[in-house]
Amino acid sequence: MARTAKLTGADGFETYYSSLFAERWPALKAALFAEPAYAEWNAGGSKTYFLDTGSVLAALQLPLQGAAKILDLCAAPGGKTVVLASRMEMNASLISNDRSGERKQRLLRVCDECLPPEVRSRVTITCSDGAKWCTRQTDCFDRILLDAPCSSERHVLTDPKYLAEWTPGRIKTVSMEQWALLSSAYRMLMPGGYLLYSTCALVPDENDDMVERLYKKFDTVEDGFKDRKLLCSDETYSKYCKAVLPGAEKTKYGYHVLPDRQNGAGPLYFSLVRKNSKN
Repeated sequence: MARTAKLTGADGFETYYSSLFAERWPALKAALFAEPAYAEWNAGGSKTYFLDTGSVLAALQLPLQGAAKILDLCAAPGGKTVVLASRMEMNASLISNDRSGERKQRLLRVCDECLPPEVRSRVTITCSDGAKWCTRQTDCFDRILLDAPCSSERHVLTDPKYLAEWTPGRIKTVSMEQWALLSSAYRMLMPGGYLLYSTCALVPDENDDMVERLYKKFDTVEDGFKDRKLLCSDETYSKYCKAVLPGAEKTKYGYHVLPDRQNGAGPLYFSLVRKNSKN
């Protein structure tokens, strides 16, 4: 796509993504306009939380057994925090962070309403820039979830204002932000720990390409799925949610849930990496 710099607005968006997905694009585009597939997650609080079934599938992939210190780095509005908090072990604690004060308040409300007191007491809500957190702490969390800000094409496509303003430069700008967050999160991960990276983006620039960059930057990165199967259901999942979870398409470094083939779920990309000890 050598001439992407000239692509703008709805026509540019159409040209860019039809080139990316080829004959699949019409069906995928139609699915993006349709109602997303939602799951109801009941953690035992006063309210339940509804989130995309693809988001549930992604959050389940972070292995929590034996994890004492867990971080959800870009947590608002809070759906994945609720999933993680529900499933963490009794001696574990979770820091749920968002850099926006306004979004932090929504996150606080979700945790207060959706988590039972005994779980809520082990969840700390913070407001910090995740990209700079690693300048204060490193090697300090067993598990990290980074659900990174992304192009969110589903929202762009269905919002005339955002669609009219779209340019390929949006992808470049978001990718820079994602890398700052991902490299910071990896530095905060303890050796032997797992980091789950996810987005709701369609483009490889924000998904596999971002994870590939992590592999090239750090020689301690390992494939977190190497010795693990994709977790789609287990006792801890069925205790909280009765929805049927979607399947996912394998990519080079992770999995992609796309709504045209998963009954409206997604888009949701996720990749699990493990930080090995240095030799």
